[in-house]
Amino acid sequence: MAVSQAIPITRHPFANGSYKQMLIDGEWVDAASGKRFATHNPATGELLATVAEGDKEDIDRAVAAARRAFEGPWGKVKPFERQNLLLKLADLVEKNFDELSQLDTLDMGAPVSRTRAYRLRAIGMLRYYAGQSTAIHGETVENSLPGEIFSYTLKEPVGVVGAIIPWNGPLTATIWKIGPAIATGCTVVLKPAEEAPLTALRIAELAMEAGVPPGVINVVPGYGETAGAALASHHDVDKVAFTGSHVTGQSIIRASAGNLKRVSLELGGKSPDIVFADADLDAAVPGAAMAVFANSGQICSAGTRLFVEESIYEEFVGRVAEFGKKLQVGNGLDPNTQIGPLVSEQQLERVTGYLDIGQKEGAKALAGGGRVTEGALSKGFFVSPTVFANVQDNMRIAQEEIFGPVISAIAFKDMDELVKRANATTFGLGSGLWTRDVSKAHAVAKRLRAGSVWVNCYQAMDPAMPFGGYKMSGYGRESGKQHVEEYLNVKAVWIKTG
Repeated sequence: MAVSQAIPITRHPFANGSYKQMLIDGEWVDAASGKRFATHNPATGELLATVAEGDKEDIDRAVAAARRAFEGPWGKVKPFERQNLLLKLADLVEKNFDELSQLDTLDMGAPVSRTRAYRLRAIGMLRYYAGQSTAIHGETVENSLPGEIFSYTLKEPVGVVGAIIPWNGPLTATIWKIGPAIATGCTVVLKPAEEAPLTALRIAELAMEAGVPPGVINVVPGYGETAGAALASHHDVDKVAFTGSHVTGQSIIRASAGNLKRVSLELGGKSPDIVFADADLDAAVPGAAMAVFANSGQICSAGTRLFVEESIYEEFVGRVAEFGKKLQVGNGLDPNTQIGPLVSEQQLERVTGYLDIGQKEGAKALAGGGRVTEGALSKGFFVSPTVFANVQDNMRIAQEEIFGPVISAIAFKDMDELVKRANATTFGLGSGLWTRDVSKAHAVAKRLRAGSVWVNCYQAMDPAMPFGGYKMSGYGRESGKQHVEEYLNVKAVWIKTG
C-alpha cells in the first residue's frame, strides 16, 4: 500500500470555514432555531464550513413553500419550459463541474480522480431528465363498456417530494432527486446528509441561477432524527425519495403511514461478485477489487461478497490482495490518490469494528486489516484496502453491510450451489459475474435476485438504465423511464359521448 504525502490545499469558496444558510422559497435563510453544525474534511479534520441546522420548523416552512409553488405558477409551466430549465442547469453544472467535484472530495473524501470522472454521468442525467420532461404522456384505452364512452389516462406530477440523500456521492445523489422532480413538474424539499451538505447547497445556487422558480427546490440541511424524520412524516409531503440504510428506510416506511405518501427506497446491499474459472483473470482482478475499493467501499452496491470458483480461489484472491496493497491511500485532493478516507469517525469505528470481527471469526486478512495512521494521514479516517480469505457464508463480514474497503472472499464449486448462496442474503441491490461463457452469463444473470447484474464489468451506470433493488435493498427505481414514473400519478378519465 502506497501512502500519498500532504499536499497544499486551495480552499474552495464554499469550504473556507464560513457559514452556509439553507434555501427555502428562493431565499437563503437561517434555521428557525438559530442552530448550526460543522462539516469537516475527513482527510485532515479541518473545518470546511458551518451550516444552518434545520429541524421540524424549517421543514414545515420548506414544505409550505413547495406546496405554494406546486399549486401556483409552477403548476402551469409547460414541459418545454421545464426541459429548458434542466438544460440550463446542466450547462451550469458543466461550467462549474471542477468546483463541484472538488466539493465532493473535500466534504466526503472521495479521490478527486473519482469525482471528476462523474462529469459525463452528472451532466448526462440532467440532460436525460430534460428529454423526459417532454415525453410524458397518457394513452387512449379502448374500453369494453356498452355505449359510447371515451377513456384515456393522464400522467400528473405526484406533488411535493421529500428527498433524503446520503453522503457517499452528494453531486449525483442530488441530481438523482431534483432532476425527475423538475422534469415531471413536482416540487422538492431536499435534506442532504449532515456529513456532506455542501455540494447540494451549491447545486441549489446553480438551480436558482438557471431560473428555477422560488419554492420549486428547497434545501434544508440537518440531522436524520430531526429534519429527516420531520420530512418523512410530514402530512403535506406527497412522496419521499430516500437513499440510505435499510434501517432508516424501514423507519421512513413507518413514518409514511400517516398520509400514505408514496415512497421509493434505494437502500443497502451485500452484493455477490462471482468469478468463474473460465474468466479473463487479468480483467477480473482489478474489476473485482475496485468493485469494493472504489470510494473506499462506501457504495451501496459494492461487490463485497467475492465468490471465486474453488480451482482458482487461492491464485485469484492472492492477486486481488496484491492489487489492493499497491493502491495509493491518501488525501482525495491528490490526483494520484486511489483510496481516500472514510467519511467520518463514526464510519471509521464501524469499519474497523468489522475488521476485528472478521479476524475473530477466523477470516484471514491477506491485505490490509486496519487503520492507516502514517504521517499526515493520522488526522484522517483512513482504512487500508482489506481482503479477507477463508470466509464462510455465516460470518458477519459475509452477511452484514460494512460500507468500507473490505472484501470477503468465498470459495464455491457448483453453479447451482453458488446461485443459492449468492441469493442467501436479505439484500438484493447489485451483483456481478466474470466468465467467457455467454450461456453461463445469461443463465446466472437470470437467477440472481438483484436489481443490477454486471457481467465482466462492475458498477456500469447510465441515465437511461434503471437502478434499484430487490428485498431489503428497497423498491422503486432511479434512472431510466421507470424513475420518472415514480414522480407521476396516473389518472383515468371517462367521457360518455352518446
